[in-house]
Amino acid sequence: MGEVTLRPLVEADVDAHNAGEDEETMRWLSGGKGTRESTRRHFAGLAANAARGEGKRGFGIVVDGRLGGYVDCDPAVDDGLDAGEVNVSYAVHPWARRHGVATRAVTLMCDYLRAEGIGTRAALRIEPENVASLGVADRTGFRFVREFTSATDTHPDGTPVTFRLYLRDL
Repeated sequence: MGEVTLRPLVEADVDAHNAGEDEETMRWLSGGKGTRESTRRHFAGLAANAARGEGKRGFGIVVDGRLGGYVDCDPAVDDGLDAGEVNVSYAVHPWARRHGVATRAVTLMCDYLRAEGIGTRAALRIEPENVASLGVADRTGFRFVREFTSATDTHPDGTPVTFRLYLRDL
C-alpha cells in the first residue's frame, strides 16, 4: 500500500463506504449494515460537528486516492473513559487490511487531535477478541490501562461488551 491520508467524508463517498462494510466492520464498529440514507445522515452529522468544532468528527481513510476506511474521534464518549480522554474508532475496508492502513490512520487521527487541541489522551476501547485492533494499539504507542465492562455497549444478545482500554498521550 502507498500513501494513507485522512479527509472529511462527503456524499460522494457513501457508496464506497457502504461497499467496504463487511462482517468484521459490523461486528467491531457499526453493529449493522448502513443504508445510503443512514450513511448520508451520518456523514452530514459529522460535517456539522466539524463545522461547529465539537462532537464526533469522522474522516475517510484514503489509500492511494481510494476510500479505504473510516476513522473518527468522539470526545463525548465517557463509557470507561476519564475527562480529557477522546475515543478513537476506525474500520478498514477488506481490500486495504493487513497493510498498515489502520496503524497509519490511527496515528494521523492522534496528530489531528493534538493539532486541534482536542483532549489530552487518545483512547482505544477494544474488545479482547479483536486481535487486529490490539496489534494496532501496540504499534501506535498506546498503553494498556485496564479491562472494563461497558455501561453502554451490548452484544446482539444483550450482554454487556467487555473492552480493553488503551491510552496514548497527545
